[in-house]
Amino acid sequence: MSSRATPVEGTIDSSSPLAAVDPRSMLLPLAAAQFIASYAATNMNVAVTAIAKDLSTTVIGVQTAITLFTLTMAALMIPGSKLSDIWGRRVCFRLGLLVYGIGALVAILAPGLGVLIVGYSLLQGIGSALMIPPIYILVTVYAPNLAARAKGLAVISAAAGVGSATGPLIGGLVTSTVSWRASFTLQVLAVAGIIVLSRRIRDRPTETKPPRFDLLGAVLGAAGLFFIVFGVLQSGTYGWFKATKDFTIGGSVVIGKGGISPVWLFVAIGALIIAVYFWHALRAQRAHRDPLVSPSLFRNRTSNLGLVTQLI
Repeated sequence: MSSRATPVEGTIDSSSPLAAVDPRSMLLPLAAAQFIASYAATNMNVAVTAIAKDLSTTVIGVQTAITLFTLTMAALMIPGSKLSDIWGRRVCFRLGLLVYGIGALVAILAPGLGVLIVGYSLLQGIGSALMIPPIYILVTVYAPNLAARAKGLAVISAAAGVGSATGPLIGGLVTSTVSWRASFTLQVLAVAGIIVLSRRIRDRPTETKPPRFDLLGAVLGAAGLFFIVFGVLQSGTYGWFKATKDFTIGGSVVIGKGGISPVWLFVAIGALIIAVYFWHALRAQRAHRDPLVSPSLFRNRTSNLGLVTQLI
Protein backbone atom coordinates (compact mmCIF):
# COMPACT_ATOMS: atom_id res chain seq x y z
CA MET A 1 0.00 0.00 0.00
CA SER A 2 1.39 3.35 -1.01
CA SER A 3 2.05 5.88 1.73
CA ARG A 4 1.79 8.81 -0.67
CA ALA A 5 -0.85 11.31 0.43
CA THR A 6 -3.49 12.52 -1.94
CA PRO A 7 -3.19 16.28 -2.50
CA VAL A 8 -6.00 18.37 -1.12
CA GLU A 9 -8.20 20.12 -3.68
CA GLY A 10 -6.96 23.67 -4.32
CA THR A 11 -3.29 22.78 -3.67
CA ILE A 12 -0.35 21.63 -5.81
CA ASP A 13 1.07 18.17 -5.23
CA SER A 14 4.62 18.50 -3.83
CA SER A 15 5.86 15.86 -6.30
CA SER A 16 4.54 17.80 -9.29
CA PRO A 17 6.97 19.84 -11.43
CA LEU A 18 4.71 22.80 -10.73
CA ALA A 19 5.70 22.66 -7.08
CA ALA A 20 9.17 23.93 -8.03
CA VAL A 21 7.68 27.10 -9.48
CA ASP A 22 7.40 30.08 -7.15
CA PRO A 23 3.84 31.42 -7.61
CA ARG A 24 4.99 34.88 -6.49
CA SER A 25 7.43 35.09 -9.42
CA MET A 26 4.52 34.46 -11.79
CA LEU A 27 2.25 36.99 -10.13
CA LEU A 28 4.27 40.01 -11.30
CA PRO A 29 3.76 39.54 -15.09
CA LEU A 30 0.11 38.56 -14.57
CA ALA A 31 -0.65 41.61 -12.40
CA ALA A 32 1.28 43.88 -14.79
CA ALA A 33 -0.71 42.58 -17.76
CA GLN A 34 -4.00 43.19 -15.95
CA PHE A 35 -2.83 46.72 -15.10
CA ILE A 36 -2.03 47.45 -18.76
CA ALA A 37 -5.36 46.06 -19.98
CA SER A 38 -7.29 48.20 -17.48
CA TYR A 39 -5.11 51.22 -18.24
CA ALA A 40 -5.91 50.95 -21.96
CA ALA A 41 -9.63 51.01 -21.22
CA THR A 42 -9.47 54.46 -19.58
CA ASN A 43 -6.38 56.38 -20.72
CA MET A 44 -7.83 57.34 -24.12
CA ASN A 45 -10.70 59.31 -22.60
CA VAL A 46 -8.47 62.28 -21.72
CA ALA A 47 -6.73 62.34 -25.10
CA VAL A 48 -9.84 62.47 -27.31
CA THR A 49 -9.45 66.10 -28.36
CA ALA A 50 -5.71 65.82 -28.99
CA ILE A 51 -6.15 62.68 -31.09
CA ALA A 52 -9.01 64.18 -33.09
CA LYS A 53 -6.91 67.26 -33.89
CA ASP A 54 -3.78 65.28 -34.79
CA LEU A 55 -5.64 62.81 -37.05
CA SER A 56 -7.88 65.49 -38.60
CA THR A 57 -11.01 63.71 -37.49
CA THR A 58 -13.89 64.41 -35.12
CA VAL A 59 -14.27 63.88 -31.40
CA ILE A 60 -17.19 61.55 -32.15
CA GLY A 61 -14.91 59.48 -34.38
CA VAL A 62 -12.34 59.00 -31.59
CA GLN A 63 -15.09 58.23 -29.08
CA THR A 64 -16.35 55.59 -31.53
CA ALA A 65 -12.88 54.01 -31.53
CA ILE A 66 -12.96 53.86 -27.72
CA THR A 67 -16.42 52.27 -27.80
CA LEU A 68 -15.29 49.69 -30.36
CA PHE A 69 -12.35 48.73 -28.13
CA THR A 70 -14.73 48.03 -25.24
CA LEU A 71 -17.14 46.11 -27.49
CA THR A 72 -14.38 44.00 -29.06
CA MET A 73 -12.90 43.08 -25.70
CA ALA A 74 -16.28 42.26 -24.12
CA ALA A 75 -17.59 40.28 -27.09
CA LEU A 76 -14.46 38.10 -27.40
CA MET A 77 -13.74 37.51 -23.70
CA ILE A 78 -15.60 34.18 -23.50
CA PRO A 79 -14.11 32.79 -26.75
CA GLY A 80 -10.71 33.91 -25.44
CA SER A 81 -11.29 31.94 -22.26
CA LYS A 82 -12.20 28.84 -24.27
CA LEU A 83 -9.06 29.18 -26.39
CA SER A 84 -7.07 29.09 -23.13
CA ASP A 85 -8.35 25.54 -22.63
CA ILE A 86 -7.51 24.57 -26.20
CA TRP A 87 -4.16 26.25 -26.81
CA GLY A 88 -2.95 26.40 -23.21
CA ARG A 89 -3.10 29.29 -20.75
CA ARG A 90 0.53 30.32 -21.11
CA VAL A 91 0.35 30.29 -24.90
CA CYS A 92 -2.90 32.25 -24.94
CA PHE A 93 -1.58 34.77 -22.42
CA ARG A 94 1.61 35.46 -24.36
CA LEU A 95 -0.23 35.52 -27.69
CA GLY A 96 -2.64 38.08 -26.24
CA LEU A 97 0.30 40.22 -25.12
CA LEU A 98 1.85 40.00 -28.59
CA VAL A 99 -1.37 40.99 -30.37
CA TYR A 100 -1.92 43.79 -27.85
CA GLY A 101 1.62 45.10 -28.37
CA ILE A 102 1.27 45.01 -32.16
CA GLY A 103 -1.99 46.92 -31.82
CA ALA A 104 -0.27 49.62 -29.74
CA LEU A 105 2.51 49.85 -32.34
CA VAL A 106 -0.05 50.27 -35.13
CA ALA A 107 -1.78 53.00 -33.10
CA ILE A 108 1.53 54.86 -32.69
CA LEU A 109 1.98 54.97 -36.46
CA ALA A 110 -1.69 55.69 -37.26
CA PRO A 111 -2.01 58.41 -39.93
CA GLY A 112 -5.78 58.51 -39.60
CA LEU A 113 -8.80 57.28 -37.67
CA GLY A 114 -9.16 54.04 -39.66
CA VAL A 115 -5.70 52.78 -38.76
CA LEU A 116 -6.21 53.85 -35.14
CA ILE A 117 -9.36 51.72 -35.02
CA VAL A 118 -7.46 48.73 -36.43
CA GLY A 119 -4.63 49.08 -33.90
CA TYR A 120 -6.42 50.26 -30.78
CA SER A 121 -10.03 49.11 -31.13
CA LEU A 122 -9.52 45.77 -32.86
CA LEU A 123 -6.00 44.46 -32.17
CA GLN A 124 -5.75 45.73 -28.59
CA GLY A 125 -9.33 44.61 -27.95
CA ILE A 126 -8.54 41.12 -29.26
CA GLY A 127 -5.27 41.02 -27.33
CA SER A 128 -7.06 41.96 -24.10
CA ALA A 129 -9.67 39.25 -24.66
CA LEU A 130 -6.93 36.66 -25.15
CA MET A 131 -4.70 37.59 -22.20
CA ILE A 132 -7.19 38.48 -19.45
CA PRO A 133 -8.89 35.05 -18.95
CA PRO A 134 -5.54 33.19 -18.51
CA ILE A 135 -4.50 35.72 -15.86
CA TYR A 136 -7.23 34.60 -13.45
CA ILE A 137 -6.95 30.93 -14.42
CA LEU A 138 -3.18 30.83 -13.88
CA VAL A 139 -3.42 32.53 -10.49
CA THR A 140 -6.02 29.97 -9.45
CA VAL A 141 -4.04 26.97 -10.77
CA TYR A 142 -0.69 27.91 -9.26
CA ALA A 143 -1.86 28.94 -5.81
CA PRO A 144 -0.37 26.41 -3.34
CA ASN A 145 -3.42 26.75 -1.08
CA LEU A 146 -6.74 28.57 -0.83
CA ALA A 147 -5.30 31.46 1.19
CA ALA A 148 -2.60 32.09 -1.43
CA ARG A 149 -5.23 31.88 -4.13
CA ALA A 150 -7.32 34.56 -2.44
CA LYS A 151 -4.27 36.81 -2.03
CA GLY A 152 -3.26 36.30 -5.66
CA LEU A 153 -6.72 37.17 -6.97
CA ALA A 154 -6.76 40.21 -4.66
CA VAL A 155 -3.49 41.41 -6.19
CA ILE A 156 -4.87 40.98 -9.71
CA SER A 157 -8.09 42.81 -8.81
CA ALA A 158 -6.06 45.62 -7.22
CA ALA A 159 -3.94 45.90 -10.39
CA ALA A 160 -7.13 46.20 -12.43
CA GLY A 161 -8.46 48.93 -10.16
CA VAL A 162 -5.20 50.87 -10.11
CA GLY A 163 -4.90 50.59 -13.90
CA SER A 164 -8.40 51.96 -14.43
CA ALA A 165 -7.89 54.77 -11.91
CA THR A 166 -4.47 55.88 -13.14
CA GLY A 167 -5.26 55.56 -16.84
CA PRO A 168 -6.71 59.09 -17.12
CA LEU A 169 -3.97 60.51 -14.88
CA ILE A 170 -1.01 58.95 -16.68
CA GLY A 171 -2.64 59.31 -20.09
CA GLY A 172 -3.44 62.97 -19.46
CA LEU A 173 0.07 63.73 -18.19
CA VAL A 174 1.80 62.00 -21.10
CA THR A 175 -0.54 63.54 -23.67
CA SER A 176 -0.12 67.07 -22.32
CA THR A 177 3.66 66.88 -21.90
CA VAL A 178 4.66 64.74 -24.90
CA SER A 179 1.97 63.32 -27.21
CA TRP A 180 -0.91 60.85 -27.19
CA ARG A 181 1.30 58.57 -29.28
CA ALA A 182 3.79 58.45 -26.39
CA SER A 183 1.11 56.79 -24.27
CA PHE A 184 0.97 53.90 -26.75
CA THR A 185 4.77 53.83 -26.82
CA LEU A 186 4.78 53.24 -23.06
CA GLN A 187 2.34 50.37 -23.60
CA VAL A 188 4.62 48.77 -26.21
CA LEU A 189 7.59 48.96 -23.82
CA ALA A 190 5.53 47.62 -20.91
CA VAL A 191 4.19 44.72 -22.97
CA ALA A 192 7.70 43.83 -24.16
CA GLY A 193 8.85 43.70 -20.53
CA ILE A 194 5.87 41.56 -19.50
CA ILE A 195 6.55 39.11 -22.34
CA VAL A 196 10.12 38.71 -21.05
CA LEU A 197 8.90 38.19 -17.49
CA SER A 198 6.25 35.72 -18.66
CA ARG A 199 8.96 33.22 -19.63
CA ARG A 200 8.92 32.02 -16.02
CA ILE A 201 5.25 31.03 -16.27
CA ARG A 202 4.67 27.30 -16.42
CA ASP A 203 1.29 25.88 -17.34
CA ARG A 204 -0.32 22.87 -15.71
CA PRO A 205 -0.38 20.01 -18.26
CA THR A 206 -3.87 18.77 -19.15
CA GLU A 207 -4.67 15.10 -18.75
CA THR A 208 -7.68 15.20 -21.04
CA LYS A 209 -8.07 15.91 -24.73
CA PRO A 210 -8.53 19.66 -25.40
CA PRO A 211 -12.14 20.54 -26.27
CA ARG A 212 -13.14 21.52 -29.78
CA PHE A 213 -13.84 25.18 -30.41
CA ASP A 214 -17.55 25.89 -30.73
CA LEU A 215 -17.49 28.36 -33.62
CA LEU A 216 -21.25 28.88 -33.86
CA GLY A 217 -21.47 29.29 -30.10
CA ALA A 218 -18.63 31.83 -30.21
CA VAL A 219 -20.42 33.85 -32.90
CA LEU A 220 -23.72 33.81 -31.01
CA GLY A 221 -22.09 34.62 -27.68
CA ALA A 222 -20.00 37.44 -29.13
CA ALA A 223 -22.98 38.93 -30.97
CA GLY A 224 -25.19 38.76 -27.88
CA LEU A 225 -22.61 40.39 -25.63
CA PHE A 226 -21.87 42.98 -28.33
CA PHE A 227 -25.48 44.19 -28.42
CA ILE A 228 -25.88 44.13 -24.64
CA VAL A 229 -22.68 46.10 -24.00
CA PHE A 230 -23.44 48.44 -26.91
CA GLY A 231 -26.89 49.08 -25.45
CA VAL A 232 -25.48 49.88 -22.01
CA LEU A 233 -22.97 52.27 -23.57
CA GLN A 234 -25.85 54.16 -25.23
CA SER A 235 -27.16 55.16 -21.81
CA GLY A 236 -24.73 58.07 -21.78
CA THR A 237 -26.31 59.44 -24.96
CA TYR A 238 -29.99 58.56 -24.64
CA GLY A 239 -30.49 57.92 -20.92
CA TRP A 240 -31.52 54.71 -19.19
CA PHE A 241 -35.31 54.77 -19.31
CA LYS A 242 -36.71 57.62 -21.43
CA ALA A 243 -34.91 58.72 -24.59
CA THR A 244 -33.43 62.16 -24.04
CA LYS A 245 -33.28 62.73 -27.82
CA ASP A 246 -34.52 61.15 -31.04
CA PHE A 247 -32.94 57.83 -31.95
CA THR A 248 -32.51 57.68 -35.72
CA ILE A 249 -31.31 55.09 -38.21
CA GLY A 250 -30.52 56.26 -41.72
CA GLY A 251 -32.19 59.59 -41.10
CA SER A 252 -35.46 58.00 -39.96
CA VAL A 253 -36.63 58.44 -36.38
CA VAL A 254 -37.03 55.00 -34.84
CA ILE A 255 -37.65 56.12 -31.25
CA GLY A 256 -38.76 59.68 -30.59
CA LYS A 257 -37.61 61.82 -27.71
CA GLY A 258 -39.49 60.82 -24.57
CA GLY A 259 -40.04 57.25 -25.75
CA ILE A 260 -38.36 54.21 -24.26
CA SER A 261 -34.58 54.50 -24.34
CA PRO A 262 -32.87 52.60 -27.21
CA VAL A 263 -30.68 51.07 -24.52
CA TRP A 264 -33.38 48.45 -23.97
CA LEU A 265 -33.80 47.84 -27.69
CA PHE A 266 -30.17 46.77 -28.01
CA VAL A 267 -30.22 44.88 -24.70
CA ALA A 268 -33.32 43.00 -25.86
CA ILE A 269 -31.64 42.06 -29.15
CA GLY A 270 -28.59 40.86 -27.23
CA ALA A 271 -30.72 38.88 -24.77
CA LEU A 272 -32.56 37.21 -27.67
CA ILE A 273 -29.27 36.17 -29.27
CA ILE A 274 -28.01 34.85 -25.90
CA ALA A 275 -31.24 32.83 -25.60
CA VAL A 276 -30.52 31.32 -29.03
CA TYR A 277 -27.01 30.51 -27.79
CA PHE A 278 -28.41 28.59 -24.79
CA TRP A 279 -30.69 26.63 -27.13
CA HIS A 280 -27.64 25.81 -29.27
CA ALA A 281 -25.56 24.86 -26.19
CA LEU A 282 -28.24 22.51 -24.86
CA ARG A 283 -28.47 20.81 -28.27
CA ALA A 284 -24.68 20.45 -28.35
CA GLN A 285 -24.64 18.83 -24.91
CA ARG A 286 -27.37 16.36 -25.91
CA ALA A 287 -25.23 15.45 -28.93
CA HIS A 288 -22.20 14.97 -26.59
CA ARG A 289 -20.37 17.97 -28.03
CA ASP A 290 -18.62 20.70 -26.05
CA PRO A 291 -20.46 24.04 -26.17
CA LEU A 292 -18.55 27.29 -25.75
CA VAL A 293 -19.95 27.63 -22.22
CA SER A 294 -21.97 24.89 -20.58
CA PRO A 295 -25.42 26.08 -19.38
CA SER A 296 -24.84 24.06 -16.20
CA LEU A 297 -22.15 26.60 -15.23
CA PHE A 298 -24.89 29.11 -14.41
CA ARG A 299 -26.38 26.74 -11.81
CA ASN A 300 -23.24 27.19 -9.71
CA ARG A 301 -23.65 30.02 -7.18
CA THR A 302 -19.90 30.58 -6.89
CA SER A 303 -19.53 30.95 -10.66
CA ASN A 304 -22.50 33.30 -10.82
CA LEU A 305 -21.03 35.44 -8.04
CA GLY A 306 -17.72 35.66 -9.91
CA LEU A 307 -19.47 36.64 -13.15
CA VAL A 308 -21.50 39.35 -11.41
CA THR A 309 -18.35 40.66 -9.71
CA GLN A 310 -16.50 40.92 -13.04
CA LEU A 311 -19.52 42.61 -14.66
CA ILE A 312 -19.64 45.25 -11.92
